[in-house]
Amino acid sequence: MPHPAARARAVPPAPGSLAAGLRHPVALLRWLWSAHTTPGQPGRPTGQTELRWIYTAWLGAFLLKMLGSSWDVSWHFRWLRDDLAPPHLLNSAGTAVVVALVVFHSYTGHGVDRRALHLLQWGIGTFLIAVPIDIVNHRINGLDITSWSPSHALLYLGTAIMLAGAIRGWWLYAAPGRTRDLVSLGLWLFFVENAVFPNQHQEYGVLSLRAYEAGATTAEPQLLDFAAAQGQTPTMFMLPVPPWVHPAWLVCAGLLSLVVARKVVGLRWTASVVVGTYLAYRAVVWLGLVALDFPPSVLPFVLLVGAVCVDLAVTHRLPGWSAAPATVAAVYAAAWVQDAAGLLPPWDFSWWSVALVLVGFTALWTAVDLVTRSSSFAAWRRPVEPGRAADVLAAVPDAGGASSR
Repeated sequence: MPHPAARARAVPPAPGSLAAGLRHPVALLRWLWSAHTTPGQPGRPTGQTELRWIYTAWLGAFLLKMLGSSWDVSWHFRWLRDDLAPPHLLNSAGTAVVVALVVFHSYTGHGVDRRALHLLQWGIGTFLIAVPIDIVNHRINGLDITSWSPSHALLYLGTAIMLAGAIRGWWLYAAPGRTRDLVSLGLWLFFVENAVFPNQHQEYGVLSLRAYEAGATTAEPQLLDFAAAQGQTPTMFMLPVPPWVHPAWLVCAGLLSLVVARKVVGLRWTASVVVGTYLAYRAVVWLGLVALDFPPSVLPFVLLVGAVCVDLAVTHRLPGWSAAPATVAAVYAAAWVQDAAGLLPPWDFSWWSVALVLVGFTALWTAVDLVTRSSSFAAWRRPVEPGRAADVLAAVPDAGGASSR
């Protein structure tokens, strides 16, 4: 069997940068195939250059999925659903890249430990199971454009699990520094966007309903006619959930994700940067969709107020039981202002609704504090690396002086 060093010399050199690789795609593919398509177990040693290439592909895949999803919401407020609609195809392209990456990690063991790999596998499995369920759901229930259906919930759950695996893999193996922080922020941006994505239904619906009631609907007649044939009024499919849902989900899903992101990444303004970038992205998408004559949405600026509160609380080591109520109070105060300007979906400001959100978020943030201080969590953070152990054993010489590999 060839000596490992001889085999290493046969691998072409890695491209020095992303631009260099794209300028010479054939050489790039030869390098990827020769250097990284050998079988291995999770945790096998992976160079920092290779790791950056792998996780740049992850960022690209989730960017495609996010762009497709953002377009998809606006699309459904104008046109009838179509399995092969352009936003679905764009999202599917991102999903195809994700599937390829999960297969790559599973086969080679590069860039992940066993727990991260299992998260990636369970995530893509959940997502792919949800796709045919969602198609059948639309066939049975007709229009059903709501983001709050059970089949859509499976899609969000699968995406969240995949992102958790990617976040873990990158954080375990990337060298500390600016690149590690930037990629982590990018992955958490996609995680938070996926967490608050269902709320976009109300954020588009409030303006679409307002336009309909003013006699200047942004929906095509065939969409309204189909909704009427299904027994749905414009209000039912534009604002399908009670007004307490949007604030409850924004706080208990969106802000909770930011609490975890701030504790994991550790940068002082992690939550604020993630939400600021998210809102900037939504604003750019808003301009593009309106330019293409698609329905617009309101933007959840109140999320930024909550993000600043999260950053300040974690920086000053405030426990969740005291930080969460103050954060909820600040978010609702900001929401009252945004609502007065007519730039917010319907929110329930009744005392019982606010109290429900306050108690729920306080319990969740306190639970995060307890988990992050536990010994079980400290053990879970340590990598599980059968690939690294196998590599060490393979490098140990046998009695005859030859490598056991």
